[in-house]
Amino acid sequence: MTEQLRLMAVHAHPDDESSKGAATMAKYVSEGVDVLVVTCTGGERGSILNPKLQGDSYIEEHIHEVRKKEMDEAREILGVKQEWLGFVDSGLPEGDPLPPLPEGCFALEDVDHAAGELVRKIRAFRPQVITTYDENGGYPHPDHIMTHKITMVAFEGATDAEKYPEAEYGPVWQPLKVYYNQGFNKPRTLALHHALLDRGMESPYGEWLERWKEFERKERTLTTYVPCAEFFEIRDKALIAHATQIDPDGGWFRVPMEIQKEVWPTEEYELAKSLVDTSLPESDLFAGIRDNG
Repeated sequence: MTEQLRLMAVHAHPDDESSKGAATMAKYVSEGVDVLVVTCTGGERGSILNPKLQGDSYIEEHIHEVRKKEMDEAREILGVKQEWLGFVDSGLPEGDPLPPLPEGCFALEDVDHAAGELVRKIRAFRPQVITTYDENGGYPHPDHIMTHKITMVAFEGATDAEKYPEAEYGPVWQPLKVYYNQGFNKPRTLALHHALLDRGMESPYGEWLERWKEFERKERTLTTYVPCAEFFEIRDKALIAHATQIDPDGGWFRVPMEIQKEVWPTEEYELAKSLVDTSLPESDLFAGIRDNG
């Protein structure tokens, strides 16, 4: 294919890009693919999850600016471009019954309106491939579910000049494939869990697997396995850049790197829509596009 390959990754909050598909993006950047992360919200209502930073009054009062700086650092590490969609974090409601979502938040936006803002980005960047979350959001955070909704509407809307007029939204563009991130899947978790136990090591995945049983979580169809083990260190470095969200001594990093690379050297996706012919399983998000250029 002679045309520049372009990948757009649509995420809900700063840090999501580094925990979902980061090694894949770094791999494609190394191959000359143009990669753009679109972050739907500023993460303003995200809790400070790193215990080392909890109670810091400056961070608590300036969380929006702090998370923006963290995103800037992660972007540089991954080598990607990054743009904000400009919506306000909805927060993760807790309690029984759940409290109402805050007025003006992303999850309460009109879906077609919010999708129109993403259509602008798609038409300007012209990606052949888009990644996002499945209809459950990967996990049931209202911003993740909303990210799924607007991405799927925008995938179709980017080529709909009647719904999103070119005069306002830019010249139409047709993305060719859209994928759901499925990096947190049961086969991967089981493989790493047993690899650690077989080596006489403690596994951080025991509780995860128990919760899978408890909730009888439906398994997704993994269609695409992107080999990217040599970029796992870059992925982790980008994740650690989101210091308010990630404890470098926490569970994310308890599986030794050499075991990760040996046992599960890929990141996984579910092909949701494709306008090109491709054979499953795939090892490349651009399968059927590179071949048909």
